Amino acid sequence: MMRKIILKFTFCSLLLCFSYKANAVSLSTLEESLSESFYGTEDADEGLTVFRSLLIPFGGRTESLGLAYTGLCDDISYLQFNPAAASIQKETQFSLFHNSPVADAKMETLAFTTRLKKLPDLGWGAYASCFYVPFSEYNMFGEKTASSYYSETTGCFNFSYNFLSGYDFKGLCIGANLKAGWRSVPDYADDDTNKIIEGSGLEQSGLALMADMGILLQFNVLKYFASREPNLRIGISVKNVGLSYTGFGNEVIKDDSLPSSINGGISVRPIKPLIISLEYSQPVNFYDLSTFHTPYIGSGIGFQFTKSISLLGGFAMKGGNPRISCGFEFEYQKLQMNMNYTLDFTTSAAPLNKISISAKILLGDKGRASVEKQIDEYYSQGLIYYSEGEWQKAIEMWQEALKLNKRYDPAILGIKTARLQTEMFENIQKSLMFE
Repeated sequence: MMRKIILKFTFCSLLLCFSYKANAVSLSTLEESLSESFYGTEDADEGLTVFRSLLIPFGGRTESLGLAYTGLCDDISYLQFNPAAASIQKETQFSLFHNSPVADAKMETLAFTTRLKKLPDLGWGAYASCFYVPFSEYNMFGEKTASSYYSETTGCFNFSYNFLSGYDFKGLCIGANLKAGWRSVPDYADDDTNKIIEGSGLEQSGLALMADMGILLQFNVLKYFASREPNLRIGISVKNVGLSYTGFGNEVIKDDSLPSSINGGISVRPIKPLIISLEYSQPVNFYDLSTFHTPYIGSGIGFQFTKSISLLGGFAMKGGNPRISCGFEFEYQKLQMNMNYTLDFTTSAAPLNKISISAKILLGDKGRASVEKQIDEYYSQGLIYYSEGEWQKAIEMWQEALKLNKRYDPAILGIKTARLQTEMFENIQKSLMFE
């Protein structure tokens, strides 16, 4: 059944690609008119920061949801949006991402995250990402004198902790990313001799040292379906705070500012298969706080048709550049795949542009689900004892549940109630004996 569904989706995707090609002229005309409409919302200071690849999403799920992810972070893509979410990931995850943001540019990412078995509220992760684009130099006669790649490589280590996590209040997650980036500029040729100048690219290469910080809150609000997962999340993050340097091989100097931002997001699940997310991002120049950039906004919606198939869509506005995205997500055993297409003003409306793909391998939850199941069994047995008037046995069952999770609120409340019942019964017995 799964294989038939995937084949049908692939066939429909191919048809969609050909239809895009057939209507290229009309789409280009529409794109041009839309570009003129949004011209007044562009940021005059856009592009004055370095390491712009930090603004390119890994791809996959985050692209499909219109980059509205700071307040959701339900998979490994949290590493790029809110570092606080490592401590709430359900399973250990290993992921590969491929994103083709524009023309010949590509970005490849390898990521991993897990939670500790003995400290389930502590999570950590890491990723390595490389953005690269072909670099060719031609002389005044049109002859190629140099050919290589311009690239930006980023490495990150992440950690977070979920404080005061319980059954009703899901806790306050706090986390941080420590990141380093390297901008590699290839050597270029001398205009007169057409010979490669050794070390010329190194002078324009750059090093960035930066950090991200984030918090994430989880609640249950107007929740009308059964699930341990909260239906409302709120996240705040500060990204790419740090310094960059250039001029290696000559005189090392401070480079332009990094693409830093303050971000806030919210996600809500009104019904179990539906998720809605919203995002607001304010770029900040920490070199000069008096300058203000145009904020970004994003929104996303996802609907899970079956346990393994979801459709996603999103809209984002970044500096006068509206982005419309759609994605398809499916899971087969322990493998999750996402395919996404994004249409914006940075490229033509062609089916092979702006495509991103992600593959995520789920490596288990280190026994957390079995522990939760055991807690539920203890609690259910305690309810049976309580209904039969065996209050002491009910207390013992609920105490066993608390040994596995000391913040399991139903067991805490049950013990208090059972003890009140025991005290009340003992007082009644004493009163009857006195009479």
